[in-house]
Amino acid sequence: MARPAHPSTPARPPARLRRTLAQALAAGSAFLVLGACGGGNEADEPGRREAAPTAAACPAAVPATARCLQGRDSAGAYYLIAVPQDWNGHLVLHAHGGPSLDAPTPERAVEDLTRWAIMVKAGYAWAGSTFRQGGVEVRAAAEDTERLRHIFRAHVAVPKRTVLHGQSWGAGVAAKGAELFTAAGNGGVAPYDAVLLTSGVLAGGTRSYDFRLDLRVVYQHLCGNHPRPTEAAYPLNLGLPAGATMTQADLNARTAECLGLDKPAAQRTPEQRARITTIEQVIRIPASSIQSHLNWGTFHFQDVTARRTGGASPFGNTGAVYSGSADDAALNAGVLRYRADPQAVARFGEDTDPGGRIPVPVLSTKWIADPTAFVELDAYFKGVMERAGSADRLVQTFTQNGTHSYISDPTYPTLVAALLRWVETGSKPTPAGIAADCLVQQARYGSGCSFVPDYQPAPLDSRVAVRSRP
Repeated sequence: MARPAHPSTPARPPARLRRTLAQALAAGSAFLVLGACGGGNEADEPGRREAAPTAAACPAAVPATARCLQGRDSAGAYYLIAVPQDWNGHLVLHAHGGPSLDAPTPERAVEDLTRWAIMVKAGYAWAGSTFRQGGVEVRAAAEDTERLRHIFRAHVAVPKRTVLHGQSWGAGVAAKGAELFTAAGNGGVAPYDAVLLTSGVLAGGTRSYDFRLDLRVVYQHLCGNHPRPTEAAYPLNLGLPAGATMTQADLNARTAECLGLDKPAAQRTPEQRARITTIEQVIRIPASSIQSHLNWGTFHFQDVTARRTGGASPFGNTGAVYSGSADDAALNAGVLRYRADPQAVARFGEDTDPGGRIPVPVLSTKWIADPTAFVELDAYFKGVMERAGSADRLVQTFTQNGTHSYISDPTYPTLVAALLRWVETGSKPTPAGIAADCLVQQARYGSGCSFVPDYQPAPLDSRVAVRSRP
């Protein structure tokens, strides 16, 4: 898709956008209507340099009365915007998870808006970027998200409040963006009023992915087919060598051979079941998550080492002591060992690790049994915020039920409303208060509240083997 050219003169807004603005004004929404494109802020120069979005069909999950806009920014990221007819004046700016290793497509934004349609149903405008590129680069994704904020303000409307929402890997993007883009660099006005982190990978690249190297070395010790004995050996902490063209289907075939992951548990051999049990107990992930984590430790590690850290690996397991197998001594003696490259660690950490210097309220939630982004990552993030002197701006919540990708409909409007009350009144929410508010919201959004107000996660080191670090 070609990037739209910047018009030399303001273009007449599309009919659907004109209707959106007229309906919002008639409903008393908080549009600050400026500029020739039907809304926005002429003073937002970064946004004005971007081409205006065009009308788009909304996904079916979005209320039929909402209006959607789409575009591609100057860096190549696609984006999608939704504004409900009864807009409450607030914007939820979304940073998605993943990340995908493929080039961005408009369909990714459609998928994200479909998943997060509850935000529009709750009266919030929603905007999400696909990011300009695939791969594990957090700062670039944060920049793309900030660019979309400018586009919304310049070409759609100036929201009363903007909540930066990061999901999964995107929570790391949001945490980094909230540190990078502050009032100090925005004319004294905070670009983000609050931050919502859901199912977050919150320990940064240098801490969050250690267990995936552990999985690679334990899997290789048990299976010996990634790589196979007939293939050239390579350091497993690279993921794959630069230029290697292994496919997902090939990796699936290897796990099927060794673990029978392509079969129901009852159809696996005793040997396959025993290997799975070892992985479950040593790495502390369920069988259903082995393939996805092995994928990440293969293809995403390759993206990191080949494209982000100059060919060296920021991942190591020197000094890690593994436990939970039938013979821990044999396991620890037999697994391959790697030392993380200090320069790669520094480079990767600079891009991906949170610093905790977030100057606005932060609210997070995590399903306690999340097998993708462990709940212990939240304990680590709390420590990061404490060390940065930002602990008073963090409230963490946890749920008994859910999935990594989505917890429940009433969960998210409850959290956003609590954040906005915190911003508006200065009254810091409590996990107990949020749990009570969620039960009230079920009347509107359906069942699904399962907050556990008193829950506190264990330290990350209690979940993932401690290791030597540069």
